[in-house]
Amino acid sequence: MGKDTPLEIREASKWFGDFCAVDSLNLTVEAGDIVGFLGPNGAGKSTSLRMALGVLAPDQGQVALYGKPPDLATLRRVGFLPEERGLYKRMTARQIITYFARLKGLGHRAARTRADDLLEALGLQAFGRHKISRLSKGMAQKVQILTALAHQPDFLILDEPFSGLDPVNQQALESLIVSEHQRGATVIFSTHVMEHAERLCETIVMMAQGRKVFDGPLQAALRTVRRSVRIEVSEGFDLAACLAQHGFRAHADDGIWRVGLAADQDPQDILRAAIGAGAPITSFQPEGARLRDVFVSLVSAPEADDVLSQKREPDYAGGGVS
Repeated sequence: MGKDTPLEIREASKWFGDFCAVDSLNLTVEAGDIVGFLGPNGAGKSTSLRMALGVLAPDQGQVALYGKPPDLATLRRVGFLPEERGLYKRMTARQIITYFARLKGLGHRAARTRADDLLEALGLQAFGRHKISRLSKGMAQKVQILTALAHQPDFLILDEPFSGLDPVNQQALESLIVSEHQRGATVIFSTHVMEHAERLCETIVMMAQGRKVFDGPLQAALRTVRRSVRIEVSEGFDLAACLAQHGFRAHADDGIWRVGLAADQDPQDILRAAIGAGAPITSFQPEGARLRDVFVSLVSAPEADDVLSQKREPDYAGGGVS
């Protein structure tokens, strides 16, 4: 295992009683990459990340951080945000970020400066001297995220970092992740929101029922599903019958027709066929492949629906001081 490779997992499995949470996982995170770790609840994402950190030992297989099993030296190079949040409630936001930075080796002055810079980056400078107990849940979560970044780690492992943040702060966190990556950090984060992975990630890893079902570049993931065209026509027109004569298959969804494209087909081929058949088109829009389509195609439909429906729920805790 390479000493310059942030994370290598080889044939790792983890059981809890009779339940196999992770089954023969192989995963490599290359230096400088941003990896999106996707999958429904119970897919094995958090268990995998905990094995990566040495919090859990695999029942079989091997895990290496920078070429060796996780130890104090390699963990100093890692910033970790756990899915379960927790902070010292009697400390102020500034104190707790400074504390975590010092735990990872920064001197007191450098740690305090780093805390101030991070609080400003997420718009929390006015609350730096407020105790955690006085902050809202959303603000406390932002402080916890900053503790993972406090020592400018080489490798960031973030478990559901966007959960609980309002859209404005989700965007701010995306910018912060990009900034850390530009600084040179390697990043792996789990998320239920496909759009975060689409905007940020170079590599996508998908898990389902404890097994890896995809691992590769984002564009390769998008190529696993067919592109489509969205067409609206005047009410009553049978577009499916019209296009079937030209070898296209159309299906209606709430009055909107969608037509799948093969790899060698162009949206203009469908438009010409529809016009040639006299279709009364009112709207025509090519649709690129989306990561959520890949997710649905690789994960069982009920699991995928459960995850994707979570986005329609309020995904944040209120801001401001309680």
